[in-house]
Amino acid sequence: MKLELRNVKHVHCIGIGGIGVSAIARMLHLQGKRVTGSDMSRSPMTAMLRKLGIRVFFGHRAANVPKDTDLVVYTRAVSRDNPELCAARRRGIPCLSYAEMLGVLSREKYTIAVSGAHGKTTTTAMMGHILRKAKLLPTIIVGGIMADTGTNFVAGRGKYLVVEACEYKKSFLSIRPRIIVITNIDNDHLDYYKNFKNIRCAFAEFAAKLPRGGFLVCGPRDQNLREAVRGTRATVVDFTKSPRIPGLKVLGAHNTKNAQAALAAARVLGVPTKTAERALRTFRGVRRRFECKGAWRGIRFYDDYAHHPTEIKATLRAAREHFGKKKRIWCVFQPHLYSRTRLLMKDFARSFNDANGVLLADIYAAREKDDGRTNSRTLAEKINAYTPALYLGNFPHIASFLKVHVAKGDVVVTMGAGEAYTVFDLIHKNK
Repeated sequence: MKLELRNVKHVHCIGIGGIGVSAIARMLHLQGKRVTGSDMSRSPMTAMLRKLGIRVFFGHRAANVPKDTDLVVYTRAVSRDNPELCAARRRGIPCLSYAEMLGVLSREKYTIAVSGAHGKTTTTAMMGHILRKAKLLPTIIVGGIMADTGTNFVAGRGKYLVVEACEYKKSFLSIRPRIIVITNIDNDHLDYYKNFKNIRCAFAEFAAKLPRGGFLVCGPRDQNLREAVRGTRATVVDFTKSPRIPGLKVLGAHNTKNAQAALAAARVLGVPTKTAERALRTFRGVRRRFECKGAWRGIRFYDDYAHHPTEIKATLRAAREHFGKKKRIWCVFQPHLYSRTRLLMKDFARSFNDANGVLLADIYAAREKDDGRTNSRTLAEKINAYTPALYLGNFPHIASFLKVHVAKGDVVVTMGAGEAYTVFDLIHKNK
């Protein structure tokens, strides 16, 4: 049965503090619907939602799902036996994953879906920024906090929806786009896909969803995109032919490519090139993407979400190019997922060459359980073959080490999809 969102009056969101579901909650709240939700713990995001008047429960219990709930939206991070999800299904309440909810929204607007192994958050934010500056009033849903708006969601009155499309578990297949941007394809999420061929096939399946008259914006000469380009009915737009834009506020060759992709997609929509280029030069990035956290005793701290070898190399290369060869750069890294660390161990080991030293925290488990055979101590030993590395375990130990061994003028880059960013707070608050 096709869900008619206009008939929904009360939505309950499981995992409401997550970067994706929180955006859906805010959007539905702004539409005048009653929104409730739950999450495992308090966070700045849940505090913001509660400030808006959204009721948030902490912990997952069947009783959290209000009696008059019309729809449940849930994050893929919750298990199938989540008590709220089970209770909703027993009661016959329609339940949609975050990705499926995006699919509902994409039916109602002209959707630009930005995908890729790396750079999709920044490129989505860039695309949204261009359309806002072009006064096209887009709705924007990003998997990060945009520096220009301080949010992961912008409510727009125009016809365009710009959305980040995640490939994990083929989530992006729920979306119905008119334009797809693929920044790149890489060997990530191997816990689900098992091999690189399956990843390429998933992106090809996504590109095949485009209708005739749609557009696939990508680098078509990239060998990893052969299946996607070959199988689409849409017009293929080569973003590598877009001009490189000087004067970007975001660093690195990877962000230059992201800007080219956003520019190409904007031009498809008829945005004048000069308007798009001016917008990109004012774009201030996304939080946790080489975000300046501040300084302590002359030591500058930056934070980055990089959690894949390709991302680590790109970020550290950008830092080295920006700060020069003589600057001493320390990297604090918290690996994300036991499976990713195990499967990409050799690649991780070679990823830190632009750093002078690497400090390792324990693996951030997220959705996984300790497999008993993968740990950060082993990773530190592997990295040591290429770059000096030290396993320190927890963030208080890392903060204490930095206070003693890092000198004025040095740069510290905290990295990972977990909680590495807390190191600066530990140092700054405990002067």
